[in-house]
Amino acid sequence: MTTFENLKVLVTGASSGIGRATAQLLAERGAEVYALARRKDRLLKLQEENPKNIHPIVQDLNEGLAAIKSQVDLSQIGVLVNNSGLALGTDPIQELETEAVRQMFETNVLSLIELSQAVISEMLKRGGGDIVNIGSVAGSQTYAGGSVYCATKFAVRALTEAWRKDLLGKNIRVIGIHPGMVETEFSEVRFKGDRERAKAVYQGFDALTSEDVAEAIVWSLSCPRRVNVESLLLMPTAQAAVGQVARRST
Repeated sequence: MTTFENLKVLVTGASSGIGRATAQLLAERGAEVYALARRKDRLLKLQEENPKNIHPIVQDLNEGLAAIKSQVDLSQIGVLVNNSGLALGTDPIQELETEAVRQMFETNVLSLIELSQAVISEMLKRGGGDIVNIGSVAGSQTYAGGSVYCATKFAVRALTEAWRKDLLGKNIRVIGIHPGMVETEFSEVRFKGDRERAKAVYQGFDALTSEDVAEAIVWSLSCPRRVNVESLLLMPTAQAAVGQVARRST
């Protein structure tokens, strides 16, 4: 089993779901994890479970780099896991609120770029590192009611592919992990706290778990430096495509 002793990792969106599971698994493997998210209580709980290796950063990623830099020395970060992301609603484009569009692009794309630029510049000085971008199957397949969310995830996929070319020969791996349906709080956020509606999304089949995706991320980081997992599509066995799920009959 690969260990990550002496490796400093920054994970965004670390208070729940994939981000939390990734932070926890990396900490268990010995990494020093800077867990960034807005919800202080969730981060403190994560730290309680991993007191030696988890350092909470209570911060809204969209508020800029200054506050983040005051809490973590980016020059020491060996791995950045860009996990923060959200979808808001399922409205068709003619009904989608402008604020929802802005928030999805700001969180899923613009903040990801800004933080990555800052970390990559330090990695170049240090001579290497790893960037892990968490995309989605929605970055290669669209669906009705998800136009803007899909656009942001298409952007994440494009950034991942282009950064591989930008950073070729610089000893910086750019890893893309693209999950299908994962049972997290994602749908609850999308449906503005409607837990019953969110729960129905995952009924009748076995969705991926956050731990499944975290294992894939850690495996990708565990590969020899000569191996760059540029694009890993991770789907539930019961999901063949966006909107195509084999649900058990009730």
